[in-house]
Amino acid sequence: MPELHPLQPEATWTALVTTDADWDEADPALLAAMFHQLVLVRAFEEYVLELAAAGLVHGPAHSSIGQEGGAVGSVLALAPGDEINGSHRGHHQFLAKALQHVAPKGFDLTAELPDEIRTVLLRTLAEICGLARGFSHGRGGSMHLQWKQAGAMGTNAIVGGGVPLAAGFAWAGRQAGTDAVAVTYFGDGAANIGSTLETFNLAAAWRLPVCFFVENNQYAVSTSVAEATGEPRLSARGPGFGIASWRVDGMDPLAVHLAMREAVAHMREGRGPTLVEADTYRYFHQNGPFPGSAFRYRSKQEEAQWRARDPIELLAGHMIRRGLLTEAARDASVAGAKSAMEAAGEMLLEPKPGGKPGERRIRPAEWPDPAFVDVGVRGDLSEFDGARPGGDDVAVHEVKFIDAVAEVMRRRMTADDRIVVMGEDVHRLSGGTNGATKGLKDAFPDRILGTPISENAFTGLAGGIALDGRFRPVVEFMYADFMWVAADQLFNQVGKARHMFGGDGPVPLVLRSKVATGSGYGSQHSMDPAGVFATAPGWRIVAPSTPYDYVGLMNAALRCEDPVVVIEHVDLYNSTGPGPVDDYDYHLPVGRAAVRRGGEAVTVVAYLSMVAEALAAVAESGVDAEVIDLRWLDRASLDWETLGASVRKTNRVLIVEQGPVGTSYGGWLSDEIQRRLFDWLDAPIMRVTGGEASPSISKVLERAAYARREEVAEALRRAGEA
Repeated sequence: MPELHPLQPEATWTALVTTDADWDEADPALLAAMFHQLVLVRAFEEYVLELAAAGLVHGPAHSSIGQEGGAVGSVLALAPGDEINGSHRGHHQFLAKALQHVAPKGFDLTAELPDEIRTVLLRTLAEICGLARGFSHGRGGSMHLQWKQAGAMGTNAIVGGGVPLAAGFAWAGRQAGTDAVAVTYFGDGAANIGSTLETFNLAAAWRLPVCFFVENNQYAVSTSVAEATGEPRLSARGPGFGIASWRVDGMDPLAVHLAMREAVAHMREGRGPTLVEADTYRYFHQNGPFPGSAFRYRSKQEEAQWRARDPIELLAGHMIRRGLLTEAARDASVAGAKSAMEAAGEMLLEPKPGGKPGERRIRPAEWPDPAFVDVGVRGDLSEFDGARPGGDDVAVHEVKFIDAVAEVMRRRMTADDRIVVMGEDVHRLSGGTNGATKGLKDAFPDRILGTPISENAFTGLAGGIALDGRFRPVVEFMYADFMWVAADQLFNQVGKARHMFGGDGPVPLVLRSKVATGSGYGSQHSMDPAGVFATAPGWRIVAPSTPYDYVGLMNAALRCEDPVVVIEHVDLYNSTGPGPVDDYDYHLPVGRAAVRRGGEAVTVVAYLSMVAEALAAVAESGVDAEVIDLRWLDRASLDWETLGASVRKTNRVLIVEQGPVGTSYGGWLSDEIQRRLFDWLDAPIMRVTGGEASPSISKVLERAAYARREEVAEALRRAGEA
């Protein structure tokens, strides 16, 4: 018979339970701060539910009533430089961090509240109601609360979506030389999400000072934890990743605080991430003012048992026992909190004209201007004021494309120590799988980060770094198809962040990836992502076709305060073309295309490797075509001046691209050209694309699936005959 030896994880897993002695030893000032915060947060949430019941909150109102002890107890263990983010149920965490920011020494609800606290209440309530004076001018609402000055980096409506971002905050704080920590709050549902588990692994591997705070409120909407997982003690996940973990009663704010103090000390000592699970309970349903029992997925008896352990009553009872609080002062504090919320409501609400007695409406002046709807999807490019453009003063010679890729990054990283590059194998193999980071690891050992295979985690980590603002992340996807793995981080998080949080917060992230069509890597390693990114708000898209362009466009991408995807093509890597001799500091302007060949018969629009294919096809066909290299592909950056001038001259358009028709960039572009330039077109817009299928491994089938010069030449001949 084999011998069986029990194994134990190296990371600790501890249940922390308070005793009366802990309560007796607790600092009276700490308990007072806890009490007043808990009461104010509770009053805030009750007022939000009141407004929701009256139809004055548009969208969800995910209250945290019952869960305040976890937020307040944990945030009071943090320092001003620490950063947090949270989930869709994040009012309590946001308020705890904001209140700590404006009143670090605490406040007294029985006295006149400082204006700073009243402003926090007013702006938070306004945001939840979707109003202009909210922190994000009403765009975020209940689920997307951000106040970066307070270290509240944004709550998140995607379950588990904010967890990787917090790892980025932690990395940025450590890289900046501080001892700051990051805390990401999420619920029992997110404990089983891939992005969360990927981030556990990445944070542990890199020993990041991030705390994974699990609010186990027992239900994901109506599904209980016991139904959703085989191990309902969610803190058990931590030791499996090498993460020190604590489990506490989330209805006991002092227990949460003591566990959090231990976790914070662990992180500040450089010992890596932590996990704190707080067992708690939301008194109401997933959304709105009704208890869960009204929807029959839990019993009134269960709800009563949890309510009997209310965190405010527990704390007040110990304070009264110790002589730190009287029942009269407790009642006065509750009254003071309710009065503060009524005062905030009076600023935003007014009696509804012609309504029933007591019926109210939002004051019309509080609504955002409808003209604000698209402002801030991207920035205004003012960061390019003073940027040096490329031109005739740049000496050029023949350069290998991939060498230009590596050299411009070397130059920028030398000049700007904020730039950090990350991705799979970028630190090995003489510059990754294609040589794009050749020599950079030796030159910048702490800024070239080889990641685990975890696109969700390291893309989100980079997003967090960008939101933090102290560094500029450059992410490499080995293949563009991998964007689907990280789609939440790319499109729901990074791409939407600037607009969602008010429109004025930069998100300086560069994503590099390659199109590998023709390389034999098959359906899951060959896609051109331009068509997908073009439909996603927030992203700028660059597609360089020459070494000279790559340098100028990458410099522009790294200067831009918006997220930029730089699309490359394997066919170009080993090609040579004009590139700078030693000047790697010029910029090619955002939104400027290049006319690669003048002509009169038809306008050919191309990008990446299809520019050279189109030029070759024009020579083969004999058609006098004008070939435009778009360079910039996103809606905001397209060069309509150059496109319009060409179409007015030729009156015909042929859009050429290599990949499948289903994810085609040209479909979107042809619609846009037709709507803008219809009066100048003498014929329907023509398109060259690949087939419906993604490329196969078979060399013959692969070639049949995508387009090159032969297909372009045939289309040109048809255009010439028309």
